[in-house]
Amino acid sequence: MSSPLLRLAVPNKGRLVEGTNDLLTEAGLDFEQSARALSARVRNVDIELLFVRADDVAELVDDGVAHIGVTGQDLVAEYGAALPVLLELGFGHCQLAAAVPKSSPVEKLEDLAGLRVATAHPAATGRIFADRSIDVTLVPLHGSVEVAPKLGIADAIVDLVSTGSTMLVNGLRPVDVLLNSQAVLVANDEALGAQAEDIDRLTLAIAAVTSARRKRYVLLNAPSDSIATIVELIPGLGAPTIVPLAEDGMVAVHSVVEADTIWNLLPRLRAAGGRDILVMPITQLIP
Repeated sequence: MSSPLLRLAVPNKGRLVEGTNDLLTEAGLDFEQSARALSARVRNVDIELLFVRADDVAELVDDGVAHIGVTGQDLVAEYGAALPVLLELGFGHCQLAAAVPKSSPVEKLEDLAGLRVATAHPAATGRIFADRSIDVTLVPLHGSVEVAPKLGIADAIVDLVSTGSTMLVNGLRPVDVLLNSQAVLVANDEALGAQAEDIDRLTLAIAAVTSARRKRYVLLNAPSDSIATIVELIPGLGAPTIVPLAEDGMVAVHSVVEADTIWNLLPRLRAAGGRDILVMPITQLIP
């Protein structure tokens, strides 16, 4: 008897939609999403996508309606269930941070004891304050959290921050970070057993994309006597590939490097004798 179609819950609106769609497409899934569609069958893989609110993904996965799902770590924390996190996906980065008006005497999180804190994440915020033995009065809000101190309904806020610009515009300054968040792939415990093979295949495909995004493929030509220096600069996943060229005393060097090192790496490669240097993106990488 074949296993049921793998159901993957993904956000249908908000900050995680574009990153999720791009990730799944790069992982090789062929699908279409329309504004009205609640679900879609992936054309080339036995997967059904469920398009839901990001806030609902954790609950749907926990209940088994979806076998796996993409949502934010902050939303998993707010839901409260200990869902298995299969992968951190590398997009949707933000922080759940506490902030106060610039004129507030509060300097650290402990200074909020006895004060009112407005937040759209009351469950996660309450647990974090409780874990730190800080007694606050939570003021749950569904929106416009930043204006709560101006309206006099709270002394501080806890809200998601990406750049911090919204807080600054509203006259707030950060106090502390309660939680670092990004998009994650979560799973249902029972599905990890019943549909392990399907989940493993999808997880591998997605992991290959997330790994590749952090890497770059570097190719260059260099004198043979500079190999030792260049190998030290770009050791690669195991070791770089060295290929003799038709030009006597020259070699081609191929390697994989961390994307965030490129800025400082290129001038050092050139100084070591590298020339005709190419840097290319990698679409998928399985170490």
